[in-house]
Amino acid sequence: MALQDVCKWQAPDTQGLSPHLPPAGGWSVPLGCDPQTFLRLHGPRLAHGTTTLAFRFRHGVIAAADTRSSCGNYVACPASRKIIPVHQHLLGTTSGTSADCAAWYRVLRRELRLRALREGRLPSVAGAARLLSAMMSCYRGLDLCVATALCGWDRSGPALFYVCSDGTRLPGNVFSVGSGSPYAYGVLDRGYRYDLSPPEAYALARRAVAHATHRDAYSGGSVDLFHVREDGWEYVSRDDACVLYSELQKLPEPEGAAAEEGHAEPATLRGDSRMPAGTEML
Repeated sequence: MALQDVCKWQAPDTQGLSPHLPPAGGWSVPLGCDPQTFLRLHGPRLAHGTTTLAFRFRHGVIAAADTRSSCGNYVACPASRKIIPVHQHLLGTTSGTSADCAAWYRVLRRELRLRALREGRLPSVAGAARLLSAMMSCYRGLDLCVATALCGWDRSGPALFYVCSDGTRLPGNVFSVGSGSPYAYGVLDRGYRYDLSPPEAYALARRAVAHATHRDAYSGGSVDLFHVREDGWEYVSRDDACVLYSELQKLPEPEGAAAEEGHAEPATLRGDSRMPAGTEML
């Protein structure tokens, strides 16, 4: 017997549906209510946190993050992936609501792919950051929670941008996002230099995330480490955060950890980088 005859169900009208996100004023809220006010008063208020970081140096961009996804006091997943590849030369850290971050990165990948098909080349890291910021700023005030660091390599060399769901877009050398970021910044500010070698950069990123997971209740699990090079990004390692912190406690203080004023970023970066065929960037 047909479902319509059993429970009087009627098929919804699918003519007006679209695969794209709804417009900023198209969210379903009670009649007569302002969407921003309704979400602020009646939306869920669950504490969540993470530790993600990224920094730019001579040999590319390092991205690191913990793997604990929390929902209030509940650990939803101890081994989630908080660094999302976008294409061969671009990836991003995710902080905020996991569903929002995953959805917006799917949208960003689609838009970058369409632009690459139209123009024959991938946008620069700055162009990708500008596109993501413009798309999310249309939904400002609707309780989106996305904060990301876009890490990539284009014709201008290694590039790093911070993008937030309110439309903020900032270039920089060092970013840490999440509830554990104050602890991570304490380690990064002491040990960061632009002329770090790759092993030194790996050790600094692991140390910063491990110390943050030790102090921040919402961070934990493991430490994921990625390196964006001229020839593409590389997944370096995943280390248990507790084991890593215990091992770091046994090591002596690294020599020359304090950042010196003489280690300044050079005025020009490598601008003649050759990209593999089919991945030319602006």
